[in-house]
Amino acid sequence: MSSGPGAASVPAPDPHDSPPTSDTRPRKSSMFSSLKVRNYRLFFMGQVVSNIGTWMQRIAQDWLVLSLTGSSAAVGITTALQFLPMLLFGLYGGVLVDRLRKRPTLLVTQSAMALTALALAVAVLTGHVQVWHVYVAAFAVGLATVVDNPARQSFVSELVGPRQLQNAVSLNSANFQSARLVGPAVAGILITGVGTGYAFLFNGLSFIAPLTGLLLMRASELHVVERAPRGKGQLREGVRYVTGRPELIWPIVLVGFVGTFAFNFPVYLSAFADDVFHAGAGAYSMFNTLMAVGSVAGALLAARRGTARLRLLIAAALVFGALEIVAASTPTLWMFALLMVPLGLFGMTVNVTTNTSIQMSTDPAMRGRVMALYMMVFLGGSPVGAPIVGWITDTYGARVGLAAGGAVAALAAAVIGLVLARVGNLRLSVGWHRGHPRVRFVPREQRKALAPAA
Repeated sequence: MSSGPGAASVPAPDPHDSPPTSDTRPRKSSMFSSLKVRNYRLFFMGQVVSNIGTWMQRIAQDWLVLSLTGSSAAVGITTALQFLPMLLFGLYGGVLVDRLRKRPTLLVTQSAMALTALALAVAVLTGHVQVWHVYVAAFAVGLATVVDNPARQSFVSELVGPRQLQNAVSLNSANFQSARLVGPAVAGILITGVGTGYAFLFNGLSFIAPLTGLLLMRASELHVVERAPRGKGQLREGVRYVTGRPELIWPIVLVGFVGTFAFNFPVYLSAFADDVFHAGAGAYSMFNTLMAVGSVAGALLAARRGTARLRLLIAAALVFGALEIVAASTPTLWMFALLMVPLGLFGMTVNVTTNTSIQMSTDPAMRGRVMALYMMVFLGGSPVGAPIVGWITDTYGARVGLAAGGAVAALAAAVIGLVLARVGNLRLSVGWHRGHPRVRFVPREQRKALAPAA
């Protein structure tokens, strides 16, 4: 897939990168090929430590709110407050990211999130924490995320260049989800053993690793993208850029529905652990850990693939929604827990495929604004969806809430899949291939050509 009309603005790779070729398209290669780049390796290792702390804080934050209030709706409000700034200011964050140098920007945002985690740790460990403290901390993290998320997403292309972008984005996701294998387990031990405060403390200290990695990077080895000049109308320019391209706008619309209604796992999983199976924080950690196993597998498979196809995105979203509906009806804890693995796999496939296809279809000079819009829709939908699914879960039960989220995801995938097929002048083709039934979309002309043979 093309890296976008602005790919020529990226300088030739240095000797530390992969060998130069005339083809900048992604290709199947080593699963960890982008780790050969020194700057990306520093970034990756710093994120390993920080992501473990992030997952520990997520588990601790959800469980702390649930223990303080006894309400799934309150957990939903916390999630909503954390992502509300992205919904309100996400596009402005993208404009800033396109104007600013990415590495200094990340030094500021990562430091701000570290200080927020340490302040919350002090409140918990001194016994003065109240639920509004958690709300304020969640909102503060959300404000930093408005700039941090698009900066981190777009900084990856500066670290590795266009040829390694698919691999690096996938490894970033694998990194984040691998931390999910460790973070929730450690958080569960800390919560049951010494309380939630130490999880917040670890997260605050964990930011030392990415900050050190950013400081040790060699600026001369970055694939620097020309920054957008300060000017009027840049926000509208970014929106027009996305809405005029079906390969950008429809995947963003799809992940908007999925992120708003189907990805509210802090609400769903805490309710299943506490209200449905009456198993406590240990079960909540286990659900998150098993989902992380599937997510890591999905991210590593994406790192191995050479392309990010929209048909794969549609299929993964359909299966993801269907799996949520099945999980909602499972009668036992162990059956529900086992379904977390394929849920994680297909959820991560949706995430990585969308992220990669959008980045590789975007002009580098617009990438901050486009990724901000993507993150605003994907993460910013939580302020709308989390209180809704929290209310549904409290009123009608966790099973109804999870099933409703899955139904929305599956329906959105089906409708948008048909829209993309129509935009691409495609039609459904049903036939046989090597003795097996095959259903696929083909160009309208190709189907007409095949009709007499059928």
